[in-house]
Amino acid sequence: MSTKPPKAKGRRSKPLLSVLDKMIAQDLLTTLLSVWTVIVVIIVSREFVRVLDKAVQGQVPNDVLLTMLGLKTVAIGVTLLPPAVFMAVLMVLGRMYRDQEMSAIFAAGGGASVIYRAVFLVIFPLTLFTGWCSFYAAPWAETQMEKIYQQGKQSADLRGIAAGKFSDYSQGELIFYVESISKDKTMHQVFVQQRETGKQAVISARSATLQDLPEGRYIVFTDGQRVQGLPGQLNYTIEEFREYAVRIAGQEANLDSSRLAGMAVDALWNSRNINNTAELQRRLSIPMSLFLLSFVGVPLAQVAPRGGTYGNILIGFLIYFSYGNFVRLSQLWVANGSMAVWLGGFAVNAFLVLIAAALLGRFYGWRWLWLRALGKVSA
Repeated sequence: MSTKPPKAKGRRSKPLLSVLDKMIAQDLLTTLLSVWTVIVVIIVSREFVRVLDKAVQGQVPNDVLLTMLGLKTVAIGVTLLPPAVFMAVLMVLGRMYRDQEMSAIFAAGGGASVIYRAVFLVIFPLTLFTGWCSFYAAPWAETQMEKIYQQGKQSADLRGIAAGKFSDYSQGELIFYVESISKDKTMHQVFVQQRETGKQAVISARSATLQDLPEGRYIVFTDGQRVQGLPGQLNYTIEEFREYAVRIAGQEANLDSSRLAGMAVDALWNSRNINNTAELQRRLSIPMSLFLLSFVGVPLAQVAPRGGTYGNILIGFLIYFSYGNFVRLSQLWVANGSMAVWLGGFAVNAFLVLIAAALLGRFYGWRWLWLRALGKVSA
């Protein structure tokens, strides 16, 4: 006679994400988006005031202000993700302690591992995304902003030329008069007074255009005449030309592709320059700080039920600003050669890990950890 055990009926597999995971992840994402938006608006607005000041001075075209705002948001927003995540973790878990939701979780047998699981369901993909932004998106935004700045600097002396009026440029060295300007930016019936050291020249031409040449930016006159001499003297030089060019911006005005903030990650990785190594460490520190600060935030958020939602926010601020300042100092010391490269990328992060370990010890209780190490209590 067969004695096979009966088959279990209605047995369900354990879901990949529990209700607690979904609740904490949803609250964390919502709070993170709110905190990050507020911080970005404050910081980017302050930086954008400088862009507006350059636009007023004619160094940035008015038609690219919205583009500059978007690029500023990308470049700065990436660096603001770690503090926003840190604050979001403290706020969400602090609220759960206040509402005694944590007490219910611990009473059901949950511990720090359960909370870490729910938190890092958001933090792991966010760390990868932040790393991609730090190494690729932010440098691209910096490069685009630098291009706009340089293009604006190159054309700042000629921006604002209007048909039918005299305009003074290059600190009085050039006085322009243009009869008309076509849609392709070609100036027609151009009159220019050019002042040089000890000499003056008057250029009249049928048309003129701006051209970027290997030596710099030039204004090229077509079909005209140039008269050079000193007022009051009869020694004049009269020249007729088919084309005549005047340089208005030298080669130094072109884009500096070696700018650290906009350098490609491949160039930084393959470079032996100590400054490039420090820049590579700076980019790596952004996703690393997001991960480590989240690791610190879980035990730091522990507060008494009546301690308030934001009981440890002040301590969190002190930890973040101390960590951020030490990271910048270590990068500066690496760039100056005062600190070894490996130590600059390791010491500060190791110190933050020690802080997290101390907070976890407080979270579990030092006596329990001691008894657990002796094997007198079970996990």
